[in-house]
Amino acid sequence: MKAVIFHDDATAEFDAAIAYYENQERGLGLSFHLEVERAVKLIERHPQIGSPYKSTLFRKYVLGRFPHIVFYLESQDIIWIAAIAHSKRKPDSWTSRELKSTE
Repeated sequence: MKAVIFHDDATAEFDAAIAYYENQERGLGLSFHLEVERAVKLIERHPQIGSPYKSTLFRKYVLGRFPHIVFYLESQDIIWIAAIAHSKRKPDSWTSRELKSTE
């Protein structure tokens, strides 16, 4: 399996969403964390599972329980998680992010 690498901003989005959901209801942040973790493991095992995103090389995986989308790119060596974006709040704000060679 290919290594999964998160963009720093994707990690920040993930952490912020966990905190938000946990603030809404105790345990909901953990549920969100587990849902994303499950999605990432599925993507890792089956990189083609996500739908192609517009006319880009990116794919998107829509979470089932939460209104978030995991945007990712499969390269020869890694799977790069570009964003964990809310589906209704600026879902394309991540599109200028670039894979850094240090990631």
